[in-house]
Amino acid sequence: MAAELSKTLRRTILPLALGVGVGVWLFCKHIDASTLRSITFDSRTVLALLCALLFVVGRDFGLAWRFHTIADGDLTWRRAVRTDIMCAFTSAITPSVVGGSALAIFYLNREGIALGRATSLTLTTLFLDELFFVIFCPVIMLVMPVDDLFGSPALIGDEGAQMLFGGVRIVFWTVYAGIVVWTTILFLAIIARPEAVRTLLHRIASWRLFHRFSGRINETADNMVETSRWVKGRSAAWWARVLGATVVSWFSRYFIVNALFWAFVPGVSGLLVFGRQFVVWVVLMVSPTPGGSGISEWLFSAYYGDLIANVGIAAVMALVWRVFSYYIYLIAGCALLPAYFGERARLKSSGK
Repeated sequence: MAAELSKTLRRTILPLALGVGVGVWLFCKHIDASTLRSITFDSRTVLALLCALLFVVGRDFGLAWRFHTIADGDLTWRRAVRTDIMCAFTSAITPSVVGGSALAIFYLNREGIALGRATSLTLTTLFLDELFFVIFCPVIMLVMPVDDLFGSPALIGDEGAQMLFGGVRIVFWTVYAGIVVWTTILFLAIIARPEAVRTLLHRIASWRLFHRFSGRINETADNMVETSRWVKGRSAAWWARVLGATVVSWFSRYFIVNALFWAFVPGVSGLLVFGRQFVVWVVLMVSPTPGGSGISEWLFSAYYGDLIANVGIAAVMALVWRVFSYYIYLIAGCALLPAYFGERARLKSSGK
């Protein structure tokens, strides 16, 4: 237990160093005394920051609600919240391409869910998250001009800004295409044609090129079929709850930034701020740094820079956003680790 805890804590050093390093750089480069004096902490600012904290709670409530629902009562609210926090903590210390979902199976199993069932639950939550992005992308594109999301030469005169928005546009559509492909595979494997997908994966596993990974591929194929059998027995009300919980979680995550704009830069279109958050989170899915450390802070201040006249205020908002969306989970996870591993060890030793 001590070795496992020590190893996990060591993994927090890199993302913490990256995040703090970029935060210090932003502070030293863009934030001075005049910037801090320009921030007025009136009743609107305080209320907006309280709203941001409320949306942080909403994000975790949505995910805990989903864990509680998909486990059909086998996961108490307390354990569902703990699983959510540990997944968020894992996302904070691993590259975004790995994320907390990859270890949700482990955390659910540690909370008393059988390994096979934990795999089914994790695949279902993964499918729900990917489905959210697939559905809401065309919705956002319908209600917002694309040039507002990604900028155009007519709207952005600075050459560097044009390169930034152009790069964001390319990365966004590339990642979104990958999400569509992956969601389609999950849909076929979990809902539409699970047996056909299993047969295909078994054939792929028999190829010499994939012989080394054949065991893992076959196991994944079988887990997908078991997940399909499980989800097909769920009621419409169950699907409404898990889909609703997914929307609550992601919308709350986006509304944190809306609250920050209300606090520091009131008057900016809330719809535009919300839409750009959708783009930001898609782009950060391929961040190579743990938890998007460094890249997130820079991307926020640069991508929203055209909406914020004072570059110092943009840097302040980027740092506050990361506190609410990142550091809070890094701290909560570190605080929870000793008790978490200690309780799991006691349960294991007692045979529970």
